[in-house]
Amino acid sequence: MRFLVAASRRNVLAGGIVLATLQAGVPARQAQASGPNGLAAGGLAAGGLAEGAPRPLPEFGFTDAEGRPHGLADFAGQGLVINLWATWCPPCVAEMPALDRVQAALAEQGVVVLALSSDRGGKAQVAAFYRDRGIRRLGLWLDPRGAAARALGARGLPTTVIIDRQGLERARLEGAAEWDTPEMLAAVRRLTSPVAAPTVSVPAGQSRS
Repeated sequence: MRFLVAASRRNVLAGGIVLATLQAGVPARQAQASGPNGLAAGGLAAGGLAEGAPRPLPEFGFTDAEGRPHGLADFAGQGLVINLWATWCPPCVAEMPALDRVQAALAEQGVVVLALSSDRGGKAQVAAFYRDRGIRRLGLWLDPRGAAARALGARGLPTTVIIDRQGLERARLEGAAEWDTPEMLAAVRRLTSPVAAPTVSVPAGQSRS
């Protein structure tokens, strides 16, 4: 069973955290087919990761710890694991150490775990969380207005989207996951692997230049 926290913090302030159970009592493929992101065609892969046909992403912005603006274009040519999260979201908190280990495992392969925090407290709040939880490899990225969640059509937190090196969405997962298992690491590597250079055929009798 996977849990998702309503994306708006208003639910927390108004009366406690609202948890929506995903895929409870519904066959996995049926649950994915009902999602708004069109990723059901490929079905479920490792750990509930829903794969589908590659598709372009909308533009959205976020900032680094110093408040400088950034966008996905800043990570061109890299594989991305975009994680939408917040410190007030229990399932988000649960998976952050695993995502930190994923960043350590895949950094040399050109994969970036882009953890976008929607915390209103900004740098101070997230930095304190990282320190207390021993998060050392993840960058500190801020999206307090939830621009990424809106652009990506996220239904709640955490939501994780896998982006290939051409900047196309390849898969997503709603709810927390054990991202550092061998199965999940293999899935991320496969979905973000560099595309092989096209083979150029040479007519008989000619040599390659």
